Amino acid sequence: MNHGLFPETVGIDADSRFVDIDVESRFDDADTDSRRGRVDGVTLHVVVAGPEDGEPVVLLHGFPECWYGWHEYVEPLTAAGYRVIVPDQRGYNASDKPSAVGAYHLDSLAGDVSGLLDAFDIGTAHLVGHDWGAYVAWWVGLHAPERVRTLSVLNVPHPTVFRRALTRNPRQMLRSWYVLFFQLPRLPETLARAGDWRTLTTLFERSSRPGTFDETDFERYRTAWEVEGAYRSMLNWYRAIVRADPRPATTRVRPPTLVLWGANDDFLLESLATESSGYCESGRLVVLDDATHWLHHEFPDRVLDELTTHFER
Repeated sequence: MNHGLFPETVGIDADSRFVDIDVESRFDDADTDSRRGRVDGVTLHVVVAGPEDGEPVVLLHGFPECWYGWHEYVEPLTAAGYRVIVPDQRGYNASDKPSAVGAYHLDSLAGDVSGLLDAFDIGTAHLVGHDWGAYVAWWVGLHAPERVRTLSVLNVPHPTVFRRALTRNPRQMLRSWYVLFFQLPRLPETLARAGDWRTLTTLFERSSRPGTFDETDFERYRTAWEVEGAYRSMLNWYRAIVRADPRPATTRVRPPTLVLWGANDDFLLESLATESSGYCESGRLVVLDDATHWLHHEFPDRVLDELTTHFER
């Protein structure tokens, strides 16, 4: 049976250990790099690296990735002295996959992040997210700013900006057509599996710079997608947000915020980045003119430099 993709599979110097822990418990204190702990009623797989006393950095992946979306950043950040925490978010890869669509409400997704910080006895962390991970990061920054030392979001706009664009901007509505397609029952899951997940690998290839992803990457992603129930759960994020239509309790973002944006994003208008930075009390916008939606894969050195500079401000 395929249980998912783990650090040792991709050559990261880390152990894969799973520790079953009750909801109210903390993570096991053992020195492990891949841990499994109870968080908000779900079990999350988490890749952990770096010194115990390093400043914590939480990296949140988006669709259709998993923790592997940040694999190029684990070793450089640990070498710089940071404690790196990279979860498979609920529904993905080796983490639990609740069957109910309502289990993927943004409040629960953000609660997973706060729960992870509690589990590791972390008060505040540098929070980084890409795509859906960025949306969750915005939500944490808006509703639990006291847990966020710095906020860094890659190629997803502020929730208020995005909601407005999806209802008032025809160009963005057209780019987001797939969100409506994902509301259909069963059909998106069936089509995605056809041709050895050709729809998803083609999505990566056509929306990124040439050579960004290779067959090794695709094989590793396929391993995560093929975990039983994973792809259905990944789509349930889209189903949940459409059904619930959540709105943040506040629109102002208090933590220092870096908005990193690839200008050639096929899915999101660049204007949303500028609007988003305007909602931040201390915001900085950096646009990579040659990058796409997948900027953290295309320009890892540049993105890493921007992130660590932001952490140190």
